[in-house]
Amino acid sequence: MTSSENRRISDLGTLKAIAHPLRMRLYRALFVARTATASQLAEHVDEAVSLVSYHLRKLAEHGLIEEAETQSSDGRERWWQPSSYGVEMRDEDVRGTPELLAASDAFSRVVEQQRTEFHRRFMDERLTWSEEWRSAAISSEWLPRLTAEELAALGEELAAVCEKYDRRARAAEAAGDTEGRENVAVHLHGFPYRGV
Repeated sequence: MTSSENRRISDLGTLKAIAHPLRMRLYRALFVARTATASQLAEHVDEAVSLVSYHLRKLAEHGLIEEAETQSSDGRERWWQPSSYGVEMRDEDVRGTPELLAASDAFSRVVEQQRTEFHRRFMDERLTWSEEWRSAAISSEWLPRLTAEELAALGEELAAVCEKYDRRARAAEAAGDTEGRENVAVHLHGFPYRGV
């Protein structure tokens, strides 16, 4: 059963497993779908079912996904689901270990590339969305001067707000309230910088 908490990743094998670009796409697609088969995910990522099955098994080996209850009547296909609400990595878990740091960096770069592609796709397809959705889309930037402690607190507050909306939407969807709902990506970055 899917844990309602985030899975904290701090071991090299799991970091390497999820840092693979196709595995990250599959994990993200499965997170959005909640449950899916290798065939469904293969169609989503435009890859061969055998390749997708292989990568799903790798994600499962590291406990990132798990088998879900079969949704089909014949029971021939294996259904998958994320094993936790999400994943997280913390700097203190990789600090001082070059291999962990490199794997964490690789994962972060894959995630950032895919986030950028998500946003680019929205910009390219923007006019295909209704006025209501175009008006609701958010694109903002703030450049405050904060301490490290203030940035950490800001991150925790923003994460709590996003999680509140996500959990509320999941509960509404589970209760059958699906009218007008779309997948929404919310990407937040907060980091120190020098110069512009």
